[in-house]
Amino acid sequence: MSTIDREQIIEQLLGVLDEAFPHPKKPWSYFTDNVPDTGYEGLLVSLSAGQASQRRCNSSISAHVNHMIFALETLAAWIRGERTFRDWAASWNVHEVDSAEWERMKSRLKESYLDARSALAESALSSPESFGGAVGMIAHAAYHLSAIRYLLRCTEKDV
Repeated sequence: MSTIDREQIIEQLLGVLDEAFPHPKKPWSYFTDNVPDTGYEGLLVSLSAGQASQRRCNSSISAHVNHMIFALETLAAWIRGERTFRDWAASWNVHEVDSAEWERMKSRLKESYLDARSALAESALSSPESFGGAVGMIAHAAYHLSAIRYLLRCTEKDV
């Protein structure tokens, strides 16, 4: 039985994480449709602050984006070895945003993703906890991407 090396493990983890944010970088995908605009960047680019703030199915897209920024920052720190616990519930406090705040949030989401990607590449295999944090970060990003896609399909009658 053959095994994969550390570099291949990191490459695969990064590939799955990338799929959630810009889009799949291969001619195939693990969990999204393999088309442009499938990840966070593509879904959010054309949404207005009003659309992001609209409550549908008891949530808003801006709430999920704010939570993902927090999650990426927290899990990047965890992967790097910081084992402090943070207030996850507080990351859900944003629901309505104006245009300027929405643009800042989208920019911050991209920055948080890129930092989390660096943390994963540099430190995901440094300890079992760091590896678990990397896998958890990917699963968490996939879950909230799905939730945002669901919210985009919700209508007022679903609320």
